Amino acid sequence: MEELKWPGNKIRETFLRFFEERGHKRVRSSSLVPANDPTLLFTNAGMNQFKDVFLGLEKRDYNRATTCQKCVRAGGKHNDLENVGFTNRHHTFFEMLGNFSFGDYFKKDAIAYAWELITSPDWFYIPIGKLYFTVFGGHENLQPDHDAAKLWLETGAPKDRVYEIPGLKENFWAMGDTGPCGPCSEIFYDMGVKAVDTPQSPECSAGTCKFPCDCGRYVEIWNLVFMQFNRLPAAAGDASGTLNPLPKPSVDTGMGLERIAAVLQDVISNFETDLFTPLINKAVTIIPPSQRAEAPLHMASFRIIADHSRAVTFLIADGVTPSNEGRGYVLRKIIRRALRHAYMLRAGTAPMTLILPEMSKAVQREMVGTYPELMDQAKRIDEILREEERRFIRTVDIGLKKMDEFIEFAGTAGESKEGIEELSRLIRESTRARDKQVPQIGFLSGEKAFMLTATYGLPRDLIEDVTRDAGILVKWADYDRAIEEERTRARASWKGAHKEAANPVYRKLADTFKTEPDFYFGTTTKDCHIEAIVQAGALKGKLFAGEEGEVILDRSTIYAESGGQVADTGAFFDDALSQQVAEVRGAYYPVAGLIAHRIVAKENLAVGDRVATVADAARRARVMRNHTGTHLVHAALRNILGTHVKQAGSLNAPDHLRFDFSHFVQLAPEELQEIELQVNEEILRDLPLQTDIMNIDDALASGALAFFGDKYPEQNVRVVTIGDAAYPRGFYSKELCGGTHVARTGEIGVFKITLEQSVAAGVRRIEAFTGDAALAQYRSALGTLRTLAGMLNTGEDRVLEAVEKLEQERKQLEKQLEGLKRKSAVSQVDSLLEAARMVKDVRVIAARVDGVDREALRQLVDGLRQKMGSGVVVLAAGEPPHDGGEGKVSLITAVTKDLTNRLHAGKMVQEIAKLLGGSGGGRPDLAEAGGRDVAGIETALAQVYPLVERLV
Repeated sequence: MEELKWPGNKIRETFLRFFEERGHKRVRSSSLVPANDPTLLFTNAGMNQFKDVFLGLEKRDYNRATTCQKCVRAGGKHNDLENVGFTNRHHTFFEMLGNFSFGDYFKKDAIAYAWELITSPDWFYIPIGKLYFTVFGGHENLQPDHDAAKLWLETGAPKDRVYEIPGLKENFWAMGDTGPCGPCSEIFYDMGVKAVDTPQSPECSAGTCKFPCDCGRYVEIWNLVFMQFNRLPAAAGDASGTLNPLPKPSVDTGMGLERIAAVLQDVISNFETDLFTPLINKAVTIIPPSQRAEAPLHMASFRIIADHSRAVTFLIADGVTPSNEGRGYVLRKIIRRALRHAYMLRAGTAPMTLILPEMSKAVQREMVGTYPELMDQAKRIDEILREEERRFIRTVDIGLKKMDEFIEFAGTAGESKEGIEELSRLIRESTRARDKQVPQIGFLSGEKAFMLTATYGLPRDLIEDVTRDAGILVKWADYDRAIEEERTRARASWKGAHKEAANPVYRKLADTFKTEPDFYFGTTTKDCHIEAIVQAGALKGKLFAGEEGEVILDRSTIYAESGGQVADTGAFFDDALSQQVAEVRGAYYPVAGLIAHRIVAKENLAVGDRVATVADAARRARVMRNHTGTHLVHAALRNILGTHVKQAGSLNAPDHLRFDFSHFVQLAPEELQEIELQVNEEILRDLPLQTDIMNIDDALASGALAFFGDKYPEQNVRVVTIGDAAYPRGFYSKELCGGTHVARTGEIGVFKITLEQSVAAGVRRIEAFTGDAALAQYRSALGTLRTLAGMLNTGEDRVLEAVEKLEQERKQLEKQLEGLKRKSAVSQVDSLLEAARMVKDVRVIAARVDGVDREALRQLVDGLRQKMGSGVVVLAAGEPPHDGGEGKVSLITAVTKDLTNRLHAGKMVQEIAKLLGGSGGGRPDLAEAGGRDVAGIETALAQVYPLVERLV
């Protein structure tokens, strides 16, 4: 095979090197889980990690950058999921190449850089005759971007290749309803007539259509965004808001690696590039021809499996776990869409080999060189995908059985015994009956078809195959309506919060100074200068006694809330520490590097005054013990459970600590005991803590852990190390952390786990106490133990043995009681038979039998059927509400075999259960249901006789 001139890895590196040589800082890709950004489901563009820089909330030590950002568009506002596999250029996971200017260069240099990279013989060398360039053509009061058009012409673009496109849709970009925005310029490549996939006119297929025809021939390969305005909130009657020029216009560009690879490798589809062909070939290997459906090979399914394998691998590596909500729901949806297509390729049979774990390994082999974090998470990725695939197989099996039930209850399928038998056989063998002409013998409602998809995981394609081959009519319009309603709900759940630009007051202050953090060195600092006072979002010169406001100091010992550690409380004093001048209720960062103190003035304060900051030392000490405790518990979790454990959130408060982490199963009591023991052993060793200031690359290279969802500066990150060279890795714990900590682990005193629970699918939580709070827990537990020992009349060391003995006795008594209840129930058979009524020619028993459980009801029903010979039995048992809860009704309906061609137990129990506020179902001869209306049992049972009369 001829070697590619431009393989994907070379394109990625060439782009980054080009801009690095032109003064840009090469910045690592951020996580797919956006850091501290509630507006985004997933990272979906290169600029996401620089959003706070553009908004003025953060400053970096560089003003131009270049990245290759991993992105996902599969949920929320930006959702390409349903198009993936069926077009040449849609993907769930993709890589976005970009260059950025933060108030440095603007249109002239951005356009010059783009022109050089794509047309120069030293770089990509794309023929100019294949390129088109668009700029903003104006909209209402916004003027066309003539500057950009002129710059393209000056760089060498032919005049007939530069287009001004009017309107805000194509060539104007905005971060949100307010904030930075501006015109953009897009570069398109002519892929030729072979790329036409949605012809707009006969000229498209003939190859004579003109740019900017939207037929698929002209493909956008690079977008240059010129952020030159700040949109203010709209005033009454002004829907668009006021646009003010930014003092420092910026540049944000995005070039999809997959698209530029298709151009440089001279192929029509992104899926034909070397970024995808190894993965598609792997999928073909996993599903060889001998296992595939007889239908023609659907390349779209192989594309989907390859694409989705990339997405799920990277999402799991970045800490997302499959669940039924939020990001986890989207991940599970991607996994199941890939498996659905694999399932269809394999003719609906369960796979002989689990597909996604093998596909993920192929993804890791291809991309670990660029994204080494894949190696660290390989075990976790494999475990999650194996469990999800097994769950999918089980779900499909259950769903097909449920479909069998739904169809039996619907339409004419219940009219003929022969029809039911044929239907059931065809449902089981649907994928092997594709050529069989089947009569219409049943009906499935759109609502129940949707339930099969939403609740039981059966995709529409599979439902269509089964129902078509089985002769079942489905009302797909109702199904589509239910699907759209579900999508609307999903979109609504991820509108996200709007992220406002920093208050201009704080942005301006941050341009002139930073608050020096003295909280690493103590709890008291004198001679702190009041730089600004902010009240109701505006600068004030004074704050009078009794007023609340926010005060900015040049330095402070008050810790500002961040990184899971709560803010300090405390006070401002005069410099002599003789008089309190303000109560400090908390502190936060309105912009990076600036601390705003939330205070209540006790005395008049003015800008220029000098104060002493005093943090509550006892409270701080408790917080520090808990914060260092989270580092210890994290290290213990990784040592005991495995390195797949990743921090998923934390809280370090004065009264307790909370640590969320990725792990797939509940921790066993023995594991919790081992974790607690290991943490206390490290506390007993009185290990020293060391804090080093490093750049982030050196910190990560040294073995320090960083966590998705956290944002770190490129320079001057704090690395907290516990332990020394006596440990195999040279430390016990090493993490990037900006919080405050004890000097030695011995200061923690003692550590006690109080709770372990699930907080989301694949995420566990540990809560614990340290120091005096933990000691109080141990004392409380000891007191409880001594009280139990006294009640049980045994020693403290034999309490467990005594409780186990009591539990065994309780179980024996319960077993004896249940036996007596069942004997009592069976003894009622004769009296119930005597109460039977004849409805037409059918003997019917409908009775309430209280004081028995469901198993006793079943035994009683079996006894009645045997003695009746022929007839219908409906029994109900009720438990009244307890402690303000709802009542509980158990229903069982039985039809003897000779009557199942006339009466269906499942249908009957459904109707009766509705009268009791419940539901149920089952086979033609036996069905069960539940309800809540205990008081309505007699009324419902009275309806059994007219129901039988109507159905017979």
